[in-house]
Amino acid sequence: MVSRGYDRDMDANAGTLYIVGTPIGNLEDMTVRAVRILQTVDLIAAEDTRHTGKLLHHFQIKTPQISYHEHNRMIRVPELVAKLQQGLAIALVSDAGMPGISDPGYELVKACAEEGFTVVPIPGASAVIAALSASGLPSDRFIFEGFLPAKSQARRTHLESLQSESRTIVFYESPHRLRATLQDLADVLGGDRKITLARELTKLHEEFWRGTTAEAIELYVKREPQGEYTIVVAGAEAVKVVLSESALRSELQTLLNQGLSRSDASRQLAQQTSLPRRQIYQLALSLPEQS
Repeated sequence: MVSRGYDRDMDANAGTLYIVGTPIGNLEDMTVRAVRILQTVDLIAAEDTRHTGKLLHHFQIKTPQISYHEHNRMIRVPELVAKLQQGLAIALVSDAGMPGISDPGYELVKACAEEGFTVVPIPGASAVIAALSASGLPSDRFIFEGFLPAKSQARRTHLESLQSESRTIVFYESPHRLRATLQDLADVLGGDRKITLARELTKLHEEFWRGTTAEAIELYVKREPQGEYTIVVAGAEAVKVVLSESALRSELQTLLNQGLSRSDASRQLAQQTSLPRRQIYQLALSLPEQS
């Protein structure tokens, strides 16, 4: 049974911008919906028309293209908005993955939303999600940082702002900067920080390497970086606070005075310190509920 949500865009709608995900390496990851939208829109705005032309040829899509990339976005955004105002349906694609992720697609989407045009995402492959899902690192909470700055000092400064980040962090990196980035990761975040290097995702030579930043540096002393990398880095571990017994009593009394039960106060302090909850609870029993 076909759902209403699927049926709503069997053909592209006039005056609508479609954000179309394309394969990040394996053409079999192209969705049926993406092919249909690219076939039925009036125009495809592509990051690289030559690259996208190969994709269109493979799927026998004849829709005309117009270039939209970092260097022409200032003139292209108003041009594309004007075409939508004329009633054209436009698909936005990047060289690989979902448009707007580490490319200028965001600015076109923002302009279209401000003008009141309908913007429809056509989900597809994403290197961020693919790498995270197979990284073996926590994926319930994460942040995506895109490409780090090219210059070492700026890169280190940015990494310093992430030193206490507890969520898993995902970066993109090119092969010619991988070694320098790994060294900065180790220097700033620590050589024992867990890391997964996802290389050439969905392609013939796809590879996942898991270890620490120090081990990754050692690996790439002997090995030449090849292909595009998605780097997944474990978040910082919570720092346990060490309190003396008198300080612990004081903290417990403060929590009890705030109305917490002995059990809740003990549980909260156990999460913040290196002490077991039962030991803190025994100390709490010697204190009045409120003072």
